[in-house]
Amino acid sequence: MRSLKQSVAISLLATLLVALLGVLAGYGIGVLITLRVTETLLDHDASQALSDSVAFSADAHAVLDAMNSAANRDCSDADMDFLLKLFYKSHLMKDIGRIRGNRIRCSTTMGRLDAGPELSQPSVVGADGVQVFRDPPFYRIDRTVVTALRDGDSYVVLNPFINVLRGHAATHLKTTVLVAAQSETDPTPRRYGNVSQPILTRNAGFRMGDKLFETRCSFRYNTCMTASMTLAEALAANRVEFDGYILFGGIGGGVFGFLVSLAYRRSRGMEHQLRRAIGRDELRVVYQPILDQANGRVVGAEALARWTDDDGLSVGPDVFVKIAEDCGFVGDLTRLVIRRVLRDFGEVMRACPEFHVNVNVTAADLADPFFPVRLQESLQRAGVQASCLGIEITESCSAKQKEAIEAIRVLRGRGHKVYIDDFGTGYSSLSYLHNLSVDAIKIDKAFTRAIGTEAVTVGILPQILAMAKTLNMQVVVEGIETKEQARFFSSSTMPMLVQGWFYGFPISTGDFHRLLEDERRNVPETTVVL
Repeated sequence: MRSLKQSVAISLLATLLVALLGVLAGYGIGVLITLRVTETLLDHDASQALSDSVAFSADAHAVLDAMNSAANRDCSDADMDFLLKLFYKSHLMKDIGRIRGNRIRCSTTMGRLDAGPELSQPSVVGADGVQVFRDPPFYRIDRTVVTALRDGDSYVVLNPFINVLRGHAATHLKTTVLVAAQSETDPTPRRYGNVSQPILTRNAGFRMGDKLFETRCSFRYNTCMTASMTLAEALAANRVEFDGYILFGGIGGGVFGFLVSLAYRRSRGMEHQLRRAIGRDELRVVYQPILDQANGRVVGAEALARWTDDDGLSVGPDVFVKIAEDCGFVGDLTRLVIRRVLRDFGEVMRACPEFHVNVNVTAADLADPFFPVRLQESLQRAGVQASCLGIEITESCSAKQKEAIEAIRVLRGRGHKVYIDDFGTGYSSLSYLHNLSVDAIKIDKAFTRAIGTEAVTVGILPQILAMAKTLNMQVVVEGIETKEQARFFSSSTMPMLVQGWFYGFPISTGDFHRLLEDERRNVPETTVVL
């Protein structure tokens, strides 16, 4: 019981560990997906801002073109009236005016100036000669970044308080959209004015520290728009989805860990339990009667191993025999069954040599050169003739004919009858049977079940019986469960042995001995009526 508790504790610990790994994986996936979603939305904001900025720049260039095409560009009354009309038509401008040298001569907001403020060196000069000035100090309000454009002796100042996004491009993200001049010769992040974060001057995205940036640039108007957001803001904006990834990762990891640990515990536990049960001789062996179809008398039995694990669950032979084969101790299982058979029926077989018990052997048994030797030694100790112990091998076991032929030759030479079990399911052919030189075939129950149906396999049965008759082999029919199936084989003139639930279930040693005793006393109940 202590071992079971330890096993459960280890399983729980493993489940919790894998659940924690699932949480971490969910967190990582959540961060990754959130970053991708944020990059997409930042790209959307920057692209939409650039689209509006292009319209902004187009308007500014249109105003500059109109100013440069005016007849009077001397800040006269007529020129000032003209500038004011342009200014009022364009709500995107903060100011427009004229420049002489590098100093402002007049503007719509400052009027005429004898010695106006001086524009510093331009930040960028476009291919069309338009100069871009970032953050002229005389237009700055608090920390607001202002942009001015100059073409010849005309200049315009863009209104920084106009909502560039105009609402339709804004997402649920709290993006910060910044404006920078694009420069083909300087693709590195730059700082402008009092802007605290770098702004890319090319179409790209990057991450600096805990901040994400996406920049989109227009080569026509020398303008770039950068949308940025901190990772914390991005995670907060996607909190529900992010928490969902973590929760899903934890639950998925926990379920996966539980199933894996359960399967591992089950497989490993079953292996150790099976080894222990074989070592302690704890497996049960039951016997299914084999009858002579001609007179309905019991002439033998098939020994079948049965195992109940430590949890009280019955484990099928197809499961525990496979475990024993995979783990390399199936020979121990075979020897246990043989010991039981000789112990349970040694007296019967010594008194009645015609009675036989069949045992199933595996490919590993056939490949073991010591198997026939140990088998002979066991028979000699029990005083039982080899003919009383039949050997059943499956077609899959005998697929490797070279090893199978030699093993069968040795076993038959010592007096054992060799049966091909589950015949018809794999490698059946006339040459196959001829090469193996076995004594009998056991027709697989799949053919028996097809009797009374329209299955194709029904038409194969007469061919199998004819093949066995040609090779002078004994036939044992398995899986007879109904009267209709029994009548089908009784109608054949070919002598054969039969077994199945219709004739008797696998029973314990004591019940089988009582069955034999009743038959010897000619008890009517043991006679099968067809």
